[in-house]
Amino acid sequence: MKSTLTGLFTLTLAVAASAAPAQTKPKAPAYTPLRPVADCLRTDRINEWHLVNDRTITARTGPYRYLVKLRTACPRLSYGPPTLLFHSNPANQAVIPFSICGEVGESVRALGQPPCPIQSVRKIDKAEFDRLSAHASRSGSGADQPTEP
Repeated sequence: MKSTLTGLFTLTLAVAASAAPAQTKPKAPAYTPLRPVADCLRTDRINEWHLVNDRTITARTGPYRYLVKLRTACPRLSYGPPTLLFHSNPANQAVIPFSICGEVGESVRALGQPPCPIQSVRKIDKAEFDRLSAHASRSGSGADQPTEP
């Protein structure tokens, strides 16, 4: 009886030990900023943008194309005039003004609407940009972007 209990206890410990690493997998970070910062989306250079859906925006700055994902659904971006205003992280404005890298504190908003937090920014190729932008519910140019930090 004692050896049966000892064997059962040993088996339980072995199962628990093998399951522990599976339970402690590292989570993906909430924000993974685009690096190097020279690759970030420069809002003062936006030529065109497209609101693909209430969580996805594409933007082009000359030859560079970006996919901007929002942290939550933001249907209010489609309200009012076709204008999107991007706001960089206040801590980064002195270092890399007009840059959106997918950092905490970055946002986008439509005129007269509250800001929507940005989750991520990444560069995409022309084919993906064209494919996503073709489904846009709203589009605009960068003429509406502020030119001073």
